[in-house]
Amino acid sequence: MNINIISQYKGLRRENYILCFGRLVTAMGAMVRPMLTMILSQKLGMNAVQVAWVTALMGILSIPANLVGGKMADRFSKKMNIVYLDIVSVVCYIICGLIPLSGKSIVLMFIASTCQNMENPSYNSLTADITLTEDRERGYSLQYLMGNLGGVMASAVAGFMFRNYLWLAFLLSGISIGISSVLIFLFVQNITPVKDISQKAVYQANRHGESLWTILRENRLILLYILTASGYGAMYQMYNYLVPMDLVRLHGDTGAVIYGTVTSVNCIIVVIFTPIFTKLLHRFSEPVKTMYGYLMMLFGYGIFLVFAGHISFYYVAMIVMTWGEVSNMLAESPYLTRRMPASHRGRVHGLMEVTRIGVMSGYQMLIGVIYKNFTPTFTWIIVLMTGALFLGLTGILAVKDKRRYKNLYRV
Repeated sequence: MNINIISQYKGLRRENYILCFGRLVTAMGAMVRPMLTMILSQKLGMNAVQVAWVTALMGILSIPANLVGGKMADRFSKKMNIVYLDIVSVVCYIICGLIPLSGKSIVLMFIASTCQNMENPSYNSLTADITLTEDRERGYSLQYLMGNLGGVMASAVAGFMFRNYLWLAFLLSGISIGISSVLIFLFVQNITPVKDISQKAVYQANRHGESLWTILRENRLILLYILTASGYGAMYQMYNYLVPMDLVRLHGDTGAVIYGTVTSVNCIIVVIFTPIFTKLLHRFSEPVKTMYGYLMMLFGYGIFLVFAGHISFYYVAMIVMTWGEVSNMLAESPYLTRRMPASHRGRVHGLMEVTRIGVMSGYQMLIGVIYKNFTPTFTWIIVLMTGALFLGLTGILAVKDKRRYKNLYRV
């Protein structure tokens, strides 16, 4: 079988490539957010429950931001939404790099994170606007690929910066986001939505004047998908929460370096396999891709649990989990944008982010309490059982979706 993994990205609009390059530049400096758990625990001396509450609070505060961001995406210029919100993030990260690490730094990180969440509906909706239904998976795939390509270097470097050069990581984050904003402002010019007259685009017809809830009452499976995708986010968040704490517990000060290098493997595998999986999984439905994502994530966590303390197996677990991550990514935005009116894309993406944040925050607080009062092994078993439950819900969705959206399944 001839798999043209690079040429499959040809034929997208110029603006798509600019947005992707912007993702690349931003990711190259995204060194701080993945290290938040260790900043709170190792630099500021917080315990597991305190870390869970602080990170959960960051998510909770971004809930209104995502709702407002979704409304902004449907009403105002998506391009300028991204630029203005990026400017605020740049200022916050630069200040963090210039002042001593303290509670003020965390507040500034809260503001920057909220702005980044607030712009997500505009980013996702703009990508959908400038791609045809058939090309949408390729458009999102290329963005994801470029973001992780930038993250390959960022994750590894962050592990070494954590101890003595955290201030520089803040500065690089601000500078990179600033460069991305300039690129989008100057070179993303044609943002007129494409006209798609294919049979598969029938569910995307504009319905101006109707509320999001009216649309969702007619498309209740979208709510089920949002729940299952949010569950995946909550499960995957354990890599950013439980894994770094376990690595520090098992390996001491070198845990931060191990976490950084394992995360860099994640980025490398994404770069290698995203084009391949985009081609191989193209004929499978979005719910099936999400199911595969769950299976690989649960398998990866199982490896981490069984072989805890054996560094080489961390990389094996990460490879397996990353395969699932890529599969889930290929499903998320295409699922929503192919089944919702184009006039409501921003709001449904906002709702998606809000639900994900709520589920992730609540689940992380629960796991934080369990981790503090029980053994790490017991905590991981609870995580695996939760993932199995969401996997079952995704299987139900896969069956019902084929009946509800028949046009999307016609060859």
